[in-house]
Amino acid sequence: MKKATLFVASSIFLAAALWAVQDQWPVHDPNRPMPPVVAPGPAGPPVPPPADAVVLFDGKSLASWTDAKGQPVKWKVENGYMEVVPKTGAIRTVRGFGDCQLHVEWMAPTPAKGTGQDRGNSGVFFMDLYEVQVLDCYENKTYADGMTAAIYGQHPPLVNACRPPGEWQTYDIVFHRPRFETDGKLLAPARMTVFHNGLLVHECAVLTGPTAHKARPPYKTHDAKLPVSLQDHNHPVRYRNIWLRELE
Repeated sequence: MKKATLFVASSIFLAAALWAVQDQWPVHDPNRPMPPVVAPGPAGPPVPPPADAVVLFDGKSLASWTDAKGQPVKWKVENGYMEVVPKTGAIRTVRGFGDCQLHVEWMAPTPAKGTGQDRGNSGVFFMDLYEVQVLDCYENKTYADGMTAAIYGQHPPLVNACRPPGEWQTYDIVFHRPRFETDGKLLAPARMTVFHNGLLVHECAVLTGPTAHKARPPYKTHDAKLPVSLQDHNHPVRYRNIWLRELE
């Protein structure tokens, strides 16, 4: 098959995939079906980073992170984890990354406080733009595309694999960045495969664009490598054992 034909075919597939997400369910639609609950089994010890991993947090040092202004992080570090200090702002990696495999372990606050989005809320962002939601959805209902492990505002997870608050949870995420033509036009969208507590919750999900609240903005051209970031949503969510494998 000629390259031109392949490009046309891929463009048609891309348009169809983006249209399907945008058209079927409005963003944050409360009527969107919730995924089934599947108990993931007990939490295990931290998963050791492989030999080729970039260790982003080893339980001791925040040297790989800054705040949004490039200043030292104000989050708390103790007992092998870091904890969001509300109202100090998001943190981001000093280095930028493109295609990657990310492992991150997190814990919702206990005792649980609040309901819906106001309960153990944070987020894991790729390139500072594309979010996998962190939220305590253990016996806590919210809108489907904003629940735990949702690709926020776009794709609910296949199942709700939440452990109770106070227990460690894991995300293993394969992220493929979007590609752009030299003139800024979108060539290929971002894609994610996500495992939550060992359960597949997204398989090569196509993203419609960057993350936003109550909106689905279009793609805009950006650098090929940008930071990974963790959100401060005014809840003391904890993180530990964060490592990343570069795939390009």
